[in-house]
This record gives sequence, C-alpha cells and structure tokens, in this order.
Amino acid sequence: MAVFMVLSTLFVRSAIAPTPKFTGYDIKTILFFVIGFIVMFAMAYTDYRALLKKSWYLYAIGVILLVLVFVAGAKINGARGWFVLPGGIQFQPAEMVKIVIILTTACQLGKRFGAPLQFRKDVLPIASQVLLPFLLVLIEPDLGNAIIYLVILVGMLWIGNMKYRHVMIGMTVIVALLIAVVALFTAFNEPIKEYLTSHNKLHWYQRINTFVDPGNASKDDKHQSEYARIAIGSGGMTGDGYMNGALKNKKFVPYPYSDSIFVVVGEEFGFIGGSVLLLLYFLLIYRMIIIALDCYDRRGAYIIVGIITMFVFQIFQNVGMMIGLMPITGITLPFISYGGTSLLLNMLSIGIVLSIKVHQEKYEVKTD
Repeated sequence: MAVFMVLSTLFVRSAIAPTPKFTGYDIKTILFFVIGFIVMFAMAYTDYRALLKKSWYLYAIGVILLVLVFVAGAKINGARGWFVLPGGIQFQPAEMVKIVIILTTACQLGKRFGAPLQFRKDVLPIASQVLLPFLLVLIEPDLGNAIIYLVILVGMLWIGNMKYRHVMIGMTVIVALLIAVVALFTAFNEPIKEYLTSHNKLHWYQRINTFVDPGNASKDDKHQSEYARIAIGSGGMTGDGYMNGALKNKKFVPYPYSDSIFVVVGEEFGFIGGSVLLLLYFLLIYRMIIIALDCYDRRGAYIIVGIITMFVFQIFQNVGMMIGLMPITGITLPFISYGGTSLLLNMLSIGIVLSIKVHQEKYEVKTD
C-alpha cells in the first residue's frame, strides 16, 4: 500500500501540473492515504464477523443513502451521486454499497456450506438484493458503479458453486442481450440519441456510440478515447519522462488525475511503466487469493473473492477504456486515481482481507 501511495501521489502531481485549478490534489492524496491506513489497520484488528452480523443493517443504511442522494445530493459530472460534507468533502454512497453487497452476498452464500446453489432458493434472492441498489445507482446515472455491482454478483455466484447449467443459461442470456442492445442501438441510433439527450444522459449515448460504432461517432464524442490512445502510444516503451507528458492536459484527455490517470502512466513511463503497475496489482491480488484459499470460514473466502472481483474488473475496465478495449465509464483506477471515497473504501477492503487473515489464525480450531 505504501508503494501505491507514492505512485498515486506522483501520478496525480504530474496530472494536475498543467491545471492550476487542481493545485493541492497531490497533497490531498497523501492525506486520504494516511486516513486510509488508519481505516485499514483499524479494520484489520476488528473481527470481520462483526461486519457480517451487521451486514443487513449496513445494507439498509446504504439503500437509504442511495435514495437520499436524489434529494440532498450534489450533481457532479452529470450524475447526482455525492453528498458534499462540511469542508467540501465529497462522499459517494455508491462506493460504500459495493462493500455492503459483498458482505450480504457472502452471508447468503455461507448458509449453503458449499452445496450447489438452487436457482429459486439461492440465486434469485441473492440477485434481488443486488438489483435494488443497481437500479438506484443506474438512475443517478452512474453506469460504472452499477456495472461493478453486477460483476461482483456474477463472480461471487460462480465461486459460491452455481450449477453449470445455470451458468450456461446466464451466459447465453447475457450474450443475447448484448447482441440485441448493439443491434437496436445501431438500428435506432438517432431516436436513442434524442431520448437520452432529453433525459440529460447524452454522455451515455456518446460513450456507447464511440465504442459500438466509432466510424459514425462525431469528433467530440470520441475525443477522449482517441487522445487517450494517442497519449499512451506516444509513450512507447519507456515513456517521455516524468512530468513531460504533453497530452495529459485536460483539454486533450478529461480527468487525467482521476478516471484517465493511466494515460499519465502510459505517456510518461511507457509500456514498461504500465506493465510494472499491472505487476503490482497482480502481486496484491495473488496475495489475496492465497489468503482466501487458507480460509476455513467460507464466508471469509467469499468476501475476499468479492473484493478481488471488484478490483480486477475496475483495473481491467479502467485500463481497457484508455486503450480502446472497453467503453468509457467513470470507473477509477484502484489506489492510483485521485478520489477520497473510492480510496478509503478500497483501503477498507484491504483491511477486511487482513481481518480475515488475522482472525482466521486466531480462532482456528486445531485438532491432533
């Protein structure tokens, strides 16, 4: 985590260098990490079972916050998903709900003790408790976090011993829906654009259209994705050097300190720098997998799987959208992008993993 703190501070500092408006974000990043370390260690010394016992209370609080954000929340970047606290601190309930979903799903899966999941008794109830926050976050609109909820659900159901025929049916339905969405989007491009524009969701159209049909997308629509690829490509093998990236300026790539921070990595440190960063992620995830394999409490293993799924998808999505493999969404790069709520929740997630490690060893029943 200390390595990520150093890297994040350096990358954010470079990203904000051409934009005086964001001066101080690097210092705030250090502050967020300091608070994050406190949260992480506090959680590590707290028995994770206490969170599991209160998971449904946390779920209720999360849903209430997602509803309240429509009434008292601030609208930022086209989405009403933040509470602005005293001192200008922004809190995004959708980030917190990711952890809550992992906890409640782990509780439900733990009741099966590894037995194959029944569709009506297990899969439907688990999916239903994810569907409500998914819809609330989708309405904000925050497509990125909404998708993460579904990815967490799929990952945990898979590890929770979902029957293969249910998996095949689910995959078939998903593929069919994707094909149908692409076909309908292509066939009714203009009506969809008008509808989304009238509902203040033009950015959804722009992002989907750029990915599905880049040839017909306007220059403004594909501005971010094009310049992101150009910037990363210009870094070559070793990059242009720290603070020397010319295309990271906000007029070329929006939010280079947050969603688009991988552009800074690719442009200034090249393929090698990006590969080293991905290697660090691999080591972190590998270590979490080892902890999950050592768990004798299935619920602890399920929690870790949910956290791993969340991190892997966010990393893949963030890097993928910068190199043209995935559509543009507002998903940040874990432990690197600037952002208080996302960083603190990620540090809390690591704290939960450490708690599972510590308390598995503490309470493990040893037999001769």
